[in-house]
Amino acid sequence: LQEGVLEPIISGRDQMQKEIFESSRKSTPEYGIELVDVKIRRVNYDNLVKRKVYERMIAERKRAAEQYRSEGRGERAKVEGRTGKELKAIRSQAYKQSQILKGEADAKSTRIYADAFNKDPDFYSFLKTLQTYKNTVDQNTTIILTTDSDYYKYLKQITP
Repeated sequence: LQEGVLEPIISGRDQMQKEIFESSRKSTPEYGIELVDVKIRRVNYDNLVKRKVYERMIAERKRAAEQYRSEGRGERAKVEGRTGKELKAIRSQAYKQSQILKGEADAKSTRIYADAFNKDPDFYSFLKTLQTYKNTVDQNTTIILTTDSDYYKYLKQITP
């Protein structure tokens, strides 16, 4: 059987009609009857047979449906696999690019700080000290400093 194709019908209504015609045509001349054609208009089955036929039809439809579902799950897995792979590649490339940009920004920042320090080392030191004060001291902070403390260096230079 080919994948996704239902079982072929080997002998259908036409084949049955031919077989009935051939076997009946041989026995009718003894009764003086010439059989010309046989047509099946309707087939009635016994209730037990009908139930079995329906059960078999239902089972066949369920088997075919499950086969289609299985093929669908396989395709879904392929698509999800490709998508996951592509997503990892995109994220990897984005991470690489972000690291490059961060590195360039850090280098530029370092150059700016170095230039500022080289132009006026005392002012740069003063500015960094003020930033440290701002980051460590708030309205609820109490600081006890000695006169030789680096933290106190600029405060003791202030003359009233």
